[in-house]
Amino acid sequence: MGVMMLFFVLKRIAWAILTLLIASWIAFVLVHLSGSTPGGVALGQSATREQVIAYNESVGWYAPWLQQYFAWVGQVLQGNLGVSLIDGRPIGPDIAKRLPVTAALAVLGTLVSAVIGITMGVVAAVRGGAIDRGITAFSGILLSLPAFWVGVLLVYVFAVQLRLLPATGFVPFAVDPQAWARSLVLPVLTIAITSAAGLARQTRASMGEALTQEHMRTLRAVGTPTWRIVYIHALRGASLPILASVAIQFIILFGGSVIIEVLFALPGIGQAMQSAVGSADLPFVQALVLVATLVVVVVNLALEFLNRVLDPKLRAS
Repeated sequence: MGVMMLFFVLKRIAWAILTLLIASWIAFVLVHLSGSTPGGVALGQSATREQVIAYNESVGWYAPWLQQYFAWVGQVLQGNLGVSLIDGRPIGPDIAKRLPVTAALAVLGTLVSAVIGITMGVVAAVRGGAIDRGITAFSGILLSLPAFWVGVLLVYVFAVQLRLLPATGFVPFAVDPQAWARSLVLPVLTIAITSAAGLARQTRASMGEALTQEHMRTLRAVGTPTWRIVYIHALRGASLPILASVAIQFIILFGGSVIIEVLFALPGIGQAMQSAVGSADLPFVQALVLVATLVVVVVNLALEFLNRVLDPKLRAS
């Protein structure tokens, strides 16, 4: 069993590394096919063609692509993500400042939406009848709400009318924990409202299937308390697809938080990606793609390991 587990871990790590290489190579190719060059971006429109070519040659832009790519990979392995073409600042420290913003938004948004969505799904599966239909209809309404519209509505109610929370901006936790929490309330609520419905439907389906299993009828026959059947046996049996949905939700939020970050003026990874693409800051785009892919790979690895812990069939394979 130990050898099999070690083989599984090594195989998954190898696939994770391959995924990172493929994603970074695709980003590298797309950057070179974009039509922009480092010299054109860094020097601006006032530069002459000769100046642009000289700048590109100085950074090795005309070298073979594989040579450029592996040189960049070597720099990344040394902790050097390059410098921005716009302001010349190192990219690594900038991403390090933005990463906690997006991470906090994605983690808190996923947790709140998971609590709401899983609770709704469990209640719908257990109670059934009119409550089940009502929750299903309500989740359908939530699924149709655009995140941008929900965010604007929350800002209007809680920031403009009630003046309870800030409309935009971000305060680092180290500066003021209370202000940090207040600055994230509206973005997290926006995420939770628009994301909980999908988790509710997944939980409803998984719990409904788990509750009809043969061993559930046996537990009821021997007098096992209902709360134990629902929250220990059935919920654990339904946990694998629910955990997968939560993990996917986190990945979507981390990689696709542009709308939320722009709406609430949060200096995170999504806002940086929009700015880097808009200004053709090529090294920044490559670095952001690498970081986002790394997060996705790590979350997928954690999910696979957790699945093997929860599912005896996977542990035995």
